[in-house]
Amino acid sequence: MAKKNISSAAPGRRSVADWKEIVATYQQPSTWRAVGQLVNTLGPYTLLWYLMYRSLAVSWWLTIPLAVLAGAFLVRVFIIFHDCGHGSFFKSRRANDIFGFLTGVLTFTPYYHWRWEHAIHHATSGDLDKRGVGDIWTMTVREYLEAGRGKRFAYRLARNPLILFIIAPLYLFLFKQRFSTAGANPRERRSVYWMNLALLGVALVLGRIFGFGAYFIIQLVVMLVAGGAGIWMFYVQHQFEDVYWERGEEWDFTEAALRGSSFYKLPRILQWFSGNIGFHHIHHLSSRIPNYNLERCHRSHPMFQEVKPITLFSSLRSFPLRLWDEQRKKLVGFGHLRQLRRQQSRSGSL
Repeated sequence: MAKKNISSAAPGRRSVADWKEIVATYQQPSTWRAVGQLVNTLGPYTLLWYLMYRSLAVSWWLTIPLAVLAGAFLVRVFIIFHDCGHGSFFKSRRANDIFGFLTGVLTFTPYYHWRWEHAIHHATSGDLDKRGVGDIWTMTVREYLEAGRGKRFAYRLARNPLILFIIAPLYLFLFKQRFSTAGANPRERRSVYWMNLALLGVALVLGRIFGFGAYFIIQLVVMLVAGGAGIWMFYVQHQFEDVYWERGEEWDFTEAALRGSSFYKLPRILQWFSGNIGFHHIHHLSSRIPNYNLERCHRSHPMFQEVKPITLFSSLRSFPLRLWDEQRKKLVGFGHLRQLRRQQSRSGSL
């Protein structure tokens, strides 16, 4: 079939009609692909826990590397959980809900509560007036300059890589998600309670099998690896120099997806472990596309391939970016503030 000609693929706002027909083909879940991912993800993950149990009788030098590998598989487990939350992994809503809950137990994440908050993220990503739910705390240059010392210190602390990629993931998955947030409806609150109960049961069972001290250390390592990698992926997906942010009526859903969500082009092995979520521009364009169809959709039309990829190496440049400059429409580092002060100092001396 010939590819549909999209006249508005050129720079500028694209309408929903430009891409909706194209992505429709890839929004259809495949039971066989879904089952295949469950087998090649949950199977090795379960095997690794068994090997970690057996390795305890030999040496922690075997256990810890196995825990690191299990953490990598847990990232892929989370992508399955994520797709279930979008209703895109299976055709059956019931199957999505069942496996969403089960993978939620493995990732310490309450299914319905997370699904609700994540839907808000998709509806508001890139909107400066609707920050604060399911995103990384981002201040504008002006907001930072007008903030008090306490808020500036808190922001710098929150943006510190040690906090952002090590402390924050543990806080998020082990503590924050044990509580429901304001605005959650009864079903979402109950999902938090049921998840906490399930996690308590798992901890008691595995603690008896492994020994509570050993289980705690292993689970901590697994969560550190998976949480750190997951937060890094999410960071790169929405925190890069030319990312899209607009206010109010200027915000546009399609532009927020194609310009505000990155195409993180990873080596094949990392793409596999991250469940193709590097094609994040496609995912934000249509969250109904299961992860196993994202790459094919990306390759289906030049409009999607116009998105400039971020590579593993170039993504490291996102580290120093901290503030959104509304004038330049770019993310900038704290060093930009020094430049502003020098400019103000020169203009004041003239």
